[in-house]
Amino acid sequence: MPKIRNIVKGDTAIWVTFFLLCVISILEVFSASSFLTYKGGVFGPIIKHVGMLAVGAIAILVVSNISCKYFKLLTPLLLPISFLMLLLVFVIGDATNEAHRWLPLGGIQFQPSEIAKGTLILAVAQILSFMQTEAGADRRAMKFILIISLPIILPIMAENLSTAILLGGVIFLMMIIGRVPAQQLLKLSGFVIMLIVVFVALVMLIGKTDSESETMAMEHSTEFVDDATNVEKKKEHDPLHRVNTWKSRILSFFNDDEIDPATFDWDKNGQVAHSRIAIASSNVIGRGFGNSVARDWLPQAFADFIYAIIIEETGIIGAIIVLALYLFLLFHTGVIARNCANTFPAFLAMGLALLLVSQAFFNMCVAVGVAPVTGQPLPLISKGGTSTIINCIYIGVILSVSHTAKRRDAVVANENK
Repeated sequence: MPKIRNIVKGDTAIWVTFFLLCVISILEVFSASSFLTYKGGVFGPIIKHVGMLAVGAIAILVVSNISCKYFKLLTPLLLPISFLMLLLVFVIGDATNEAHRWLPLGGIQFQPSEIAKGTLILAVAQILSFMQTEAGADRRAMKFILIISLPIILPIMAENLSTAILLGGVIFLMMIIGRVPAQQLLKLSGFVIMLIVVFVALVMLIGKTDSESETMAMEHSTEFVDDATNVEKKKEHDPLHRVNTWKSRILSFFNDDEIDPATFDWDKNGQVAHSRIAIASSNVIGRGFGNSVARDWLPQAFADFIYAIIIEETGIIGAIIVLALYLFLLFHTGVIARNCANTFPAFLAMGLALLLVSQAFFNMCVAVGVAPVTGQPLPLISKGGTSTIINCIYIGVILSVSHTAKRRDAVVANENK
């Protein structure tokens, strides 16, 4: 047992939370992967997923054994790398569902935005820590944070608006925690609200609905009668293709008209419909593990909409348990941060916890129909590749802070000696 504690370091409650999320992930991904099972065999998908979680667990062990003070050394290296990778996505990135978010690397795909998110939080934590005074953060802190944040957030926004919004929200919350002057935060809030209004107006004005896009494609197709691939290529490289997606999602989310099942487009809107059917049929205790019906109709049942499958199989009880685990992760990280004698590890741990939990909440809101559909997976539960490993690294950083950061009570005790 002592030998195990020499390797498995950090807060026990965080480890238990991670373990429970992994157990839920393995059970529900196995249950929800009927589509992948049909393509690759019964145990193929789950073996790959368990393998990713195992690699993630190893990453946690490695990172949690690194003193948190050394993370500062990574910022000058990771910031330019993250920025360059985000730009490379537009040049050589792979597209999935019309979004260029992935970079190919040695036969695998990974999202540079996953690395960029953690890097930005690391940089912001350093700025807030370095510029702390007795009265709070120096007024120049916000300027430096914006200078660092915009080159990261704007490239992400072009292809993944929801991730950019969530990351921006986490940075804003970190500034609140870092005691940036309230007057500055209010001015920033007003400016951002104005930008959002202008942005939505432009999306609604410039963007085209699916029917309008199809009409334009038909008109352009006359120019390429002998080469149909040119039409597809023209559509794929349309710089406004994400604007059209944003407009369609906004209109769909705010559309309260009654839908005729006979005319409903299941190809374009089936995920939302089947997700709501799954939740509505769950009752209190659910259908039971492995008895999901919606998994056979949801293409992303094991990823973006796995929370709907969890509710369908385990009912409201399972939904509350998953929600409680994320809330506990955030709350307990707050306890760890409060016990830190230095501000950098406290800001870093809280930033990463806010990032994980805010993404989880947004995924849940999409699944239950109170937020527009996006591509946000449920952290540590949804089937994933490199994103799962990156999220595990974030957990490893929190664990590192929990046992390597100087504790406030220890500093006070030394001062009283």
